[in-house]
Amino acid sequence: MKKHFLALGAAAVTSALLLSACTPNNGGGEAASGGSGDDGEIKIMQSAAFYSSNLNSTTGNSNSANGTIKYFMDDTFSYTDSDLKVQPNKSFGTVEKVSDSPLKVKYSIADTAKWSDGTPYSAADLVLAWGARSGNFNTKDADKVADKTGAVKAQKGENVVFNAGEPSLAVIKKFPEIADDDKTLTFEYAEPFADWQFNLTQMDSGLPAHIVAKKALGIDDPAKANAAVLKAFKDDDKTALAKLANTWNTGFDMTKMPDDPDLLVGTGPYKMTEFQEGQFLTLTRRDDYEGERKPAFKTVTFRFNQDPTAAVQALQNGEVDLINPTATADIRKSIEALDGVEMQNGDSPVFEHIDLAFANGGPFDPKTYGGDKAKALKVRQAFLKTVPRQKIVDDIIKPLNDKAVVRDSYLKVPGSDGYDEMVAANGLSKEYSKNDPEAAKKLLAEAGVSKPKVRILYTKGNVRREQQFQIMKESAEKAGFDVVDGADAQASEHLSDSSRWDAALFGWSADNAGATLPETRHITTGQDNYTKYSDPQVDKLFGELHRTLDTSKQGQFEAKIEKQLADDAYGLPLFQAPDLVGYKKGLTGIKPTTVAPGMLWNYFDWKMQ
Repeated sequence: MKKHFLALGAAAVTSALLLSACTPNNGGGEAASGGSGDDGEIKIMQSAAFYSSNLNSTTGNSNSANGTIKYFMDDTFSYTDSDLKVQPNKSFGTVEKVSDSPLKVKYSIADTAKWSDGTPYSAADLVLAWGARSGNFNTKDADKVADKTGAVKAQKGENVVFNAGEPSLAVIKKFPEIADDDKTLTFEYAEPFADWQFNLTQMDSGLPAHIVAKKALGIDDPAKANAAVLKAFKDDDKTALAKLANTWNTGFDMTKMPDDPDLLVGTGPYKMTEFQEGQFLTLTRRDDYEGERKPAFKTVTFRFNQDPTAAVQALQNGEVDLINPTATADIRKSIEALDGVEMQNGDSPVFEHIDLAFANGGPFDPKTYGGDKAKALKVRQAFLKTVPRQKIVDDIIKPLNDKAVVRDSYLKVPGSDGYDEMVAANGLSKEYSKNDPEAAKKLLAEAGVSKPKVRILYTKGNVRREQQFQIMKESAEKAGFDVVDGADAQASEHLSDSSRWDAALFGWSADNAGATLPETRHITTGQDNYTKYSDPQVDKLFGELHRTLDTSKQGQFEAKIEKQLADDAYGLPLFQAPDLVGYKKGLTGIKPTTVAPGMLWNYFDWKMQ
């Protein structure tokens, strides 16, 4: 299943610049949306700049920067609506479970599923997505060869390193059965997998296999290129796979309009037509798109700016039609004061939390105390005792969403099925219901640790997180911690390098409501395990959850995982981040949701009245 997306607010590889610095050719600074139909045009403000078309690599895994735009450029087998229900997209294909023991899942690709260069979407595309993202064909662990930013340099010879690793795909060991002229393929799982319906089905359709093979293997003919991809994975040809991996990892990264049109090939209703670095990116509707997700607007332009105040100003000036800025009380008031603008607010897809680094030589790492795990645990517990979660929610979040509550579960969204059971199991609401500096002081004294230094990483320029940091700093210092401001404009790049931080304040944005989604951040080998947390019991429990197809039995494993994370003082959930959407009056169809891509999930239903 698809991993979490980073949600660090201004997390982008390129810096967002001011709106006035450069404007797209399709409208300048004037109001963009002249109406629906062929002349329809809409402009959207996005905080982070696009930097990669490979949403599934470790480095490209950012919904705030890449996922939203890829969602417009690619079709998918299904998508999740605002009620968290999975909706099929039969014009792209269908996915069905055809056997329980062993678990077999069949993907049937529709004739209308095509890449924008006319090449049919086929088995090769799904095999590439599975092979690259599973990690099953790697000869080296991607994490071990990646640099501190998570990037993997080009490998030589037969060294295969696809820079990804999704446990849900790793359990598919066998090459799939392929039929119907490469339009149908059936994957057999080595063991049951609870969330099989989300594997390879949502957010994007992956990279085009024929283009990857063209760049990596020098094969121009699409049919032959696809055949070469299938053969490479079927035969486990390390030489060919190494070349494919090098191209897959970085070949589709871009921070401006590429000279090579091959890099812009997609399956969705829109294609990139203009991209000014750090400024804006324009998509134009494809006339030859045959799918059912046909949008009303001919042109969509994403402007990049991480400043929520600038976003409000742009909406007021008619420079954009829709904004989804970092929510603060001042920003909400500013949107409400605008004429000709509507606003929606509620919970966003972002789950805000603070995590602690377990293996960086810092205050929470047992190695700092000669391997004394009990001492490190007390220091972690002490720090978490100082996190004033209720105050953060009351002061920062409730002015935006008066129904907001402290989130007391690592795995479940407040109000979702099973949430109350998780809260009862983990004990967070009892142990960390309020900040308790005195209890923290006692724990530090018991550990024999004086004035431990804690560097807190968060995104520089993100107003809400700056406010959260100040509240946490004041409380922690009362208990005797030395808190260091780790505000970083490149927080997303540096998150994977825990030598830079001891506690990280950020969010995950989920792209579906599957039970196993949190796995990649908690298991020892998880792609998103930036804290380097490792617990054999948690690894085992996630494995059992993986294999549980009966949804009524999944909760017993989730509850045990919650309890172990709490006992280990892993970190603390804070809240479901508030969502503010401001948009031009007359724009209809806007329905925010709590999974990625958030308010953009039904762009094909939008219209301007």
